[in-house]
Amino acid sequence: MKPASRPPLTVLAALLVLAVAAVCAAFAPWLVPGATEQDLMTGLTGPGPGHPLGTDDLGRDVLELLVAGARTAVPGALAVALGSMILGNLIGLPAGYFGGWADTLAMRWADLMFSLPALLVAIVVAGVLGGGYGLAILVLVVLFAPTDARVVRGAVLEQRHRPYVEAALLKSLPAWRIMIRIIWPNIAPVALATVFLNFAFALVSLSSLSFLGLGVPAGSPDWGRTLADNRAQLVANPWAVIAPGLAIIVTAAALNLVGDWLQERVDRHGRTR
Repeated sequence: MKPASRPPLTVLAALLVLAVAAVCAAFAPWLVPGATEQDLMTGLTGPGPGHPLGTDDLGRDVLELLVAGARTAVPGALAVALGSMILGNLIGLPAGYFGGWADTLAMRWADLMFSLPALLVAIVVAGVLGGGYGLAILVLVVLFAPTDARVVRGAVLEQRHRPYVEAALLKSLPAWRIMIRIIWPNIAPVALATVFLNFAFALVSLSSLSFLGLGVPAGSPDWGRTLADNRAQLVANPWAVIAPGLAIIVTAAALNLVGDWLQERVDRHGRTR
């Protein structure tokens, strides 16, 4: 049996970045319990002893805010990616399996959604309805779902006439069982690879909404919100702005690298089957 190829160093580095982000998101309350505590006596300071990245104008440690910010930035983006995958599968599976009007309706809906600038639509909807983190996640789920729907639909079309599906049809199994229990396990790698790419886009989009004041409330330890709150301190303490910006960029780049690598492996596996 041919040994599995090892991930390249860039992918391993990306996985390490994601592991650090996941640890920060999961254990932030224990790692930095006082991240949001204000110290007006200290105020705005640059990097120094006790504060490696300095403090903001409220005396909060920038490094602690960075760690605490992962608790909203990462889970929120993951919720968007998983939510869009679920919705996309619910639309793409029957579209690819049944074809006909179901496929036509699904693809016309996807075309309509693709014609809209996702972030601009999210800004308008969140602005009209008053913003809020939960609303931002819900809007992005709906806007990202067409990508998953198209990917899943294409994968189902490729599997639809394979012998194992024909055998299931001969057994008169219900359509839902064929789609969920038989076809989906074979297209799951494609659907899961897309999750990483949507995760990266969702991270940037949610951070952008928080930066504009349409995501988490002011003062919350979120990467996008911290970036917005400290932009006036760019000269006094650049790290108060650079650190959350780098966190968004590096994490999104790591997600893209892992997603691209998984997609390549899935495509290579599909060509050799």
